[in-house]
Amino acid sequence: MLNIRIEKTTNPKPLPAADDPLKFGTIFTDHMFIMNYETGKGWHDARIVPYQPVVLEPSAMVFHYGQEMFEGLKAYKAADGRVLLFRPDMNAKRTNNTNKRLCIPQIPEEDFVDAVKALVKVDAAWIPTKPDTSLYIRPFIIATDPFLGVRPSDTYQFIIILSPVGPYYPEGLDPVKIWIEDDYVRAIRGGIGEAKTGGNYVASMAAQLKAHEEGYSQVLWLDGVERKYIEEVGAMNIFFKINGTVITPMLNGSILPGITRNSVIALCKEWGIPVEERRVSVDELYEAAKNGTMEEVFGTGTAAVISPVSHLRFQDHVLQVQDGGIGELSQKLYDTVSGLQRGQIEDTRGWVVEVK
Repeated sequence: MLNIRIEKTTNPKPLPAADDPLKFGTIFTDHMFIMNYETGKGWHDARIVPYQPVVLEPSAMVFHYGQEMFEGLKAYKAADGRVLLFRPDMNAKRTNNTNKRLCIPQIPEEDFVDAVKALVKVDAAWIPTKPDTSLYIRPFIIATDPFLGVRPSDTYQFIIILSPVGPYYPEGLDPVKIWIEDDYVRAIRGGIGEAKTGGNYVASMAAQLKAHEEGYSQVLWLDGVERKYIEEVGAMNIFFKINGTVITPMLNGSILPGITRNSVIALCKEWGIPVEERRVSVDELYEAAKNGTMEEVFGTGTAAVISPVSHLRFQDHVLQVQDGGIGELSQKLYDTVSGLQRGQIEDTRGWVVEVK
């Protein structure tokens, strides 16, 4: 059990009003978790303190060489008052996979989960209870050495902050339009595409702005070499239901291994729905749309859970997925995953963890 020192605020902020829309990522709770790392000493001084600015020297390596990572998960308030997390061990594992790629020290998985639980417990009053709301949890690690030189830092801070949120997309579960990017490239195999780090997201911004200007919610990236195979959406993994089979791009080193993605694949297999993890070309999608076998398209991710897709645009072509509405499988997956997360469905898989 991680030994965590707790210093509670003496000046708590007012909780959001009942009618606050909780725009994603704009409101933050009273406290934050911090733990330091130093070469030769390891991770130490775990503490929960009042939410406050992070003070770093201008020469801190995170500013100059981008050695940082982050994660995302949520806490939910069940109808019976329990506070629940969804598969936090998977976030801990993915943290260390990212850390390995970015030369950041590993964090014991149980310490990661203990830290998340402790902070959520302190700020449990901030967990919203309206439909489609939750407490978003943002763990991140930054390199803090005051040094200008390209090498791994000798010091780091592991920080967790919390934010009560509503739906990630303003549309909620309404289907979104996706822009298949044919100019910019986000990641290639051998790079850092499978790591959850800011560099992947800043690389997506130019295309994201272009897509928004054209009325599309997100960018769907192609592979960086042949520029013909589907990879992932900026904030989601992507799935296609074609002729009764659920297909999603295989993890190849440039795609983030999503936890909701993993859960959806497991559920589909349990339900007897054929699932394929493989390469999917744009040409295959056009052919499926043309011959009527494209049944559903949806994204998966912590922020949106399940996000049905109504239209796909590539170059000068726009594909509408069936009637543009929410598919039967998309709805079932959303109801099941969100039901598990909120304690409305019995957890028989060990995915739900209670914060006590």
